[in-house]
Amino acid sequence: MTAPEFSRPVRIDTLGEGRRTIAIEADAAERAALATRFGLLSLAALSAEAELRREGMTILAEGRLRASVEQACVASGVAVPATIDEGFNLRFVPEQPVEEGVEIELAPDDWDTIDYAGGAIDLGEAAAETLALSLDPFPRAPDADAVLRDAGVLSEDEAVTGPFAALKSLKDKLGK
Repeated sequence: MTAPEFSRPVRIDTLGEGRRTIAIEADAAERAALATRFGLLSLAALSAEAELRREGMTILAEGRLRASVEQACVASGVAVPATIDEGFNLRFVPEQPVEEGVEIELAPDDWDTIDYAGGAIDLGEAAAETLALSLDPFPRAPDADAVLRDAGVLSEDEAVTGPFAALKSLKDKLGK
């Protein structure tokens, strides 16, 4: 396993019983490595601040992630800038064996859970993973619709009323 590009380990034995606020920021080399990992055109800024508290061997982190990114438009490849300002709630738990086939249901307000091994959590890697989940999966430049139209891609409205809609209608009539 390779080392994380943006590692900021926090030893659990330094947390005590109270709350501790930790601020982290990625340097230029770390941002470049993360940009490569996540397929970004650039990552101009990445920082996070978290309030950590310990509950036995579980560490709770409530905080905020801020980043400035450029992603490639899915239609044209041109740079699509984005500013990310995301709150997060993370629960770090000691690593335990996972039972195969067991599904875990999470409610929208549940905390994301991250396993850790040894006596430390990695707040930097947790911030990197939070960034990855905050990215737009289909970034679109303002001219994306025109680029797609010029390439012959049908819009949703055209697809619903075009020849494929007629085939779907026929299929629905036949009950298949």
